[in-house]
Amino acid sequence: MNTINSATRDLEPASAPRKGPTPADLSITVRDERFGRNAKPPRWWLNNDPVATAWHNALSATFPRGEAFFIEAVKANREGASPRLEAEIRAFVKQEINHTREHIAFNRAATDAGYDLSRIDKRVEEMLALTKDRPAILNLAATMALEHYTAMMAHEFIANPKHFAGAQGDSGDMWRWHAIEEIEHKGVAYDTWLHATQHWSRWKRWKVKSLMMLVVTSRFFRNRVIDSLDLLAQDGLTGTKWKARLAWYLLGNPGIVRRILPAWLAYFLPGFHPWNHDDRALIGKYESDFPAAVMAA
Repeated sequence: MNTINSATRDLEPASAPRKGPTPADLSITVRDERFGRNAKPPRWWLNNDPVATAWHNALSATFPRGEAFFIEAVKANREGASPRLEAEIRAFVKQEINHTREHIAFNRAATDAGYDLSRIDKRVEEMLALTKDRPAILNLAATMALEHYTAMMAHEFIANPKHFAGAQGDSGDMWRWHAIEEIEHKGVAYDTWLHATQHWSRWKRWKVKSLMMLVVTSRFFRNRVIDSLDLLAQDGLTGTKWKARLAWYLLGNPGIVRRILPAWLAYFLPGFHPWNHDDRALIGKYESDFPAAVMAA
């Protein structure tokens, strides 16, 4: 596992107590890590499993454009934010820029291993083109929903070692590094939303965010399954058997979709906030060098 090259804590002291569930002592730390520079992973880098590899390669292929969209959506709605939220947005942006850099490197390794990611990238580009002329607040609503997905998966990736058991090289470390930073900044888009919609009624706020989550969920899973099957087809793995194996990977073992369902449902509850569940202990679980120092998750 790479060591932390730079740990920049980018939060300012609060001039007033924080309102809402986001922890008052939250630190968003920018860890300038680099992965996969010395040795390229094999084609099926995750436990020699083409299905697991395809799912994560397909997910990674969406991050460079997707995270640039997240950054712009949050920045477009930050006017008038408190000094604390402004500082958290800056830290969020720095983390996302580093994530983009590392997923570009990861995607390049997948390309070098023989995969064509261009169709996935084109599909993401076309989807994002549809957001150019719509209100900035709707792009923030979409970002908030997708950030909840990254937070749910991040929690699961750290809490359940099965997901990256057998990962070759430092590929698993890259995903875990990304995950802990997603946990740290999981409330930034949501707090920006609360700020930007502070004059909305609670009903309007709930309706817009809930409808957007349903739209995002439908598109997210449909496109990621299409992308995964595309990559499996590039390995010559097609037909009902491989569709069933992908379904089992997502719903059965390790079952990322099944396992995040309760957290997904919580998004629709009145009073939801990402920090209603404080899972920062998982960061200690990742970063600790000694089992005795691992915080209980």
